[in-house]
Amino acid sequence: MKIEYQDFTKVDIRVGTIVRAEEFPEARNPSFKIWVDFGSDIGERKTSAQIMHHYEPETLIGKQVAAVVNFPEKQIGPFMSQCLVLGFPDENGEVVLISPTNDVPNGGKLF
Repeated sequence: MKIEYQDFTKVDIRVGTIVRAEEFPEARNPSFKIWVDFGSDIGERKTSAQIMHHYEPETLIGKQVAAVVNFPEKQIGPFMSQCLVLGFPDENGEVVLISPTNDVPNGGKLF
């Protein structure tokens, strides 16, 4: 299905730096809770992510990631998700996060 460019512009994808990460034992599927700093205009947002295969909480701190920041908040068990970090599946379907190849300012919009 093709979309118009205007459809793409409705999705607000920003870069941010993970500032906190911890295990999420209450989640239905193995997940981490993640807090991402998107800079002064957007601030810090939290989310959960099923990325335990390739990452540990301590290796996520300081990692820049891409995320959708304009979805409505979503309750995931006792946790409120405020953004959606983005990734691609590896050969086994496990998520590999999208990151810029160079450091960029937090809050930068994908175009």
